[in-house]
Amino acid sequence: MNGAAPILETRKLSKHFGGFVANDAIDLAVQPGEIRGIIGPNGAGKSTLINLMTGVHQPSSGDVLLAGESLVGRKPHEIARKGLVRSFQVSRVFGNLSLLDNLTAPHLAAARTREACQEGVAKARRLLDLVRLTSLTDAPAKTLSGGQRVLLQAAAGFMMPALTCYLLDEPFAGVNPVIKDQLIALIEEESRARGLTFVIVSHEMAVMRRLCRKITVLIEGRVVAEGSLEEIASRA
Repeated sequence: MNGAAPILETRKLSKHFGGFVANDAIDLAVQPGEIRGIIGPNGAGKSTLINLMTGVHQPSSGDVLLAGESLVGRKPHEIARKGLVRSFQVSRVFGNLSLLDNLTAPHLAAARTREACQEGVAKARRLLDLVRLTSLTDAPAKTLSGGQRVLLQAAAGFMMPALTCYLLDEPFAGVNPVIKDQLIALIEEESRARGLTFVIVSHEMAVMRRLCRKITVLIEGRVVAEGSLEEIASRA
């Protein structure tokens, strides 16, 4: 990853809500294949930053770039089609459809060849295996537990076409340790196998230490530190 141009970048990115400065001249550069963590106290501007990068909000000033192309002014669905996806954009679970159909329906609707259809089904089966839901492949999604639904929705995100960068806002909140470990394994495998880039907002420091070599710390809308958790702690 060293020396590569950033896949996702913000330049002096700011957002004001009236007189309140939610993000203040944020410079962020995420390399291809990186798993970047973003931490900070509540109200630090973490979710606002994700909203700016994905077009939910437009910046007051500054720029957001994906593979060198500005995303400012684009709508969330346009940005998602370019490969920058956030967790809440993943389609909801359809209870009456099987797990396999939940994953493949959007893919098959866009597929234009038999080979593309077959690739989509194979990809879905691989993802179900990664999240340990293979035994429920043909079961209706309404039979899943809450944690299993989280896993299915996470897998659905990886089915989105052109995905290059996945933004996850508190993906581990409220899930039990078993589900958490499966989500971590899924992120690690998709990063390794496909070279996907992740930006993860989380308060789970043990998870961030495991997943992220580099952490960005936000406080009051500003970047105050970057580095590994150990490096950040040593400078505190």
